[in-house]
Amino acid sequence: MFKCPAEKCQKCLRLVAFRHENEQKYPTYYNGAVESFGDLSAQILIVGLAPGLHGANQTGRPFTNDFAGDMLYLALKKHGLASGPYLRRKDDGLTLLNIRVTNSVRCVPPQNKVTGEEVKNCGSYLIEEIKAMPNLKIIMTLGSVAHNAVLGVLGYKKSQFKFAHGALHYLPDHHLMMLNTYHTSRYNVNTGVLTEQMFDEIIQKLKSLLQ
Repeated sequence: MFKCPAEKCQKCLRLVAFRHENEQKYPTYYNGAVESFGDLSAQILIVGLAPGLHGANQTGRPFTNDFAGDMLYLALKKHGLASGPYLRRKDDGLTLLNIRVTNSVRCVPPQNKVTGEEVKNCGSYLIEEIKAMPNLKIIMTLGSVAHNAVLGVLGYKKSQFKFAHGALHYLPDHHLMMLNTYHTSRYNVNTGVLTEQMFDEIIQKLKSLLQ
């Protein structure tokens, strides 16, 4: 059975030290390893980078209370993959439909940048989560870090499946599809790397893959 990381996971010394800093600066924040959102029975798993300092690290729910989550959850609602209000709070009543959302690294990193060791440390949770989803058909990776994290835990070489926005990869050993998209970060949107229309098309494609 899949077991979420302990709220105060101690695996990564750098992340633990940063957590202690944030506990002093932001004592009302969640400040811990963020659990996934959505049912293990879902057919789709969305994998992001890591909690945002004032987003999931504050609220305790992936992609909640930051720009990236606003874009993600509103797009899912638009295409019938989520229902209920999205009010940037863990208790807002938002429900994911046939989708589960997680991150490659469950604790907030300094400057929103993770290390290879931290991705590897959290990989044990990611692979157990994937194994615990009996109906899983599609993994959507938001950004190259998530893409590489998924390949790593499933035992594939990065060179076998190159990350590209909109790319669809078939992972034959696991009977899974992996769909790539640029991360919905404010930086990517502000610089034009990812537009609302581009992401809208990705969610349409994601939904169509289940039909």
